Amino acid sequence: MAKKAPSDDLPERKKQAARVVRRLRADYPDAECALRFDSPLQLLVATILSAQCTDERVNLVTKVLFAKYPTAADLAGLPIAKLETLVKSTGFFRNKAKAIKACCTELVQKHDGQPPRDLETLVGLAGVGRKTASVVLGTAYGIPSGVVVDTHVGRLSRRLGLTDQTDAVRAERDLMEVLPKKQWIDFSHRMIHHGRAVCGARRAKCDACSMAGFCPRIGLEGR
Repeated sequence: MAKKAPSDDLPERKKQAARVVRRLRADYPDAECALRFDSPLQLLVATILSAQCTDERVNLVTKVLFAKYPTAADLAGLPIAKLETLVKSTGFFRNKAKAIKACCTELVQKHDGQPPRDLETLVGLAGVGRKTASVVLGTAYGIPSGVVVDTHVGRLSRRLGLTDQTDAVRAERDLMEVLPKKQWIDFSHRMIHHGRAVCGARRAKCDACSMAGFCPRIGLEGR
């Protein structure tokens, strides 16, 4: 029998969010960003490269890229053709290379080569949207500026009844409304781990899920 979905009522969604947070914290206490980096700048570049690309592929590319060009000044000084070659396997490489070079140039000129610590300034940089900025602020600086909504977080949040929005910006607003601010950063990391390990896009392992008892399984066939 299908489980009842949480009400559209805000208090009910907050209760559901609290259940999800408790289970995620128990299941993935040490979850962290899958992208590898040694500095906020490197995380920023890796996140730009991660658009429409797997974290595993990005990590392979950045291992070589950052070994030779670890700083904003290094990357800003690279000829665009060379940078394109280095990031080609991540897809959309021309746009990504252009964004990285422009972003790093601006960082060198205006921010001493380091990503700034506020959302508005970060989003003003080339190639940096709200999601990328939130990743850098949360993961590199520990500043909760929003809830990072990637494909995993969006999919699981809808299945669990925390939002009905398919648009990432609108889904983020819903999540920010029901989650305590102190949970914003860890929530995204843990949801991504759960999406990869248990609640896949094509196949959800509901029998192995610790949230099966309260998950309404919204959008799943045969729920």
